[in-house]
Amino acid sequence: MQNQFDPRTTTGGYDPAVSVGVPRAARDAGLRSYMLKVYNYMASAVLLTGIVALLFANTSLLNLVISPDTGRPTLLMWVALFGSLGLGLWVQAGINRMSTQTAKLSFFAYAAVLGVALCSIFLTYTAVSIAQTFFAVAAAFAGLSLWGYTTKKDLSGWSTFLMMGVVGVFAGLLLNIGIAMFTGQPSTTLDLAVSAIGVLVFAGLTAYDTQKIKSIYFSVGGTVMAEKSAIYGAVQLYIDFINMFLFLLRFMGDRR
Repeated sequence: MQNQFDPRTTTGGYDPAVSVGVPRAARDAGLRSYMLKVYNYMASAVLLTGIVALLFANTSLLNLVISPDTGRPTLLMWVALFGSLGLGLWVQAGINRMSTQTAKLSFFAYAAVLGVALCSIFLTYTAVSIAQTFFAVAAAFAGLSLWGYTTKKDLSGWSTFLMMGVVGVFAGLLLNIGIAMFTGQPSTTLDLAVSAIGVLVFAGLTAYDTQKIKSIYFSVGGTVMAEKSAIYGAVQLYIDFINMFLFLLRFMGDRR
């Protein structure tokens, strides 16, 4: 969880108490504008992912990622899947070295490529259940992010616990893939357990990252880094939203 932007995880004179709770500065117009920019970037990326996923799922473009003969993912689907992962890591790790324009383009490229990889959910789940899950996650995300923004509790102590949760979730996913390879069928129990933990972990990350983004503003607000830090914050919240949606869809989604 530690990163180059989070002033709560560094030393050097910054008082983390400034960014926790609801201090007078939190009502400053500059902070509101900054947070609005973060949410606008994040919402635009989510919208782009959805549009690209729908476009591929409902047009002949689907044949580029799912073989019409075998029904299996094509090479392009695997490229999109691993490419989106690589782009996401690249944006987060290299944003300090990028220009603002490059950071924006990289973020939206990441969102678009991930949309290609996620088009298969429209083949697996009904459109109604996908919509229901999306709005449920949107409501939960809004509440969790608002709590992270307004709480007086310093959430930086959650960092280690949440990181362990993320590692555990993806280790569980890999284990289930291994089970499926050897037995021909993944473990339903393990899948449900991993999904439940995944929802909880990314719900916690939503609140944690919101407070972190708020803290960043007090460190870089008004500087040339403010725009890039807003993009960085949007990437974090986008990842939280998408993962919470995908894990919750495993519970709420009605399979075709």
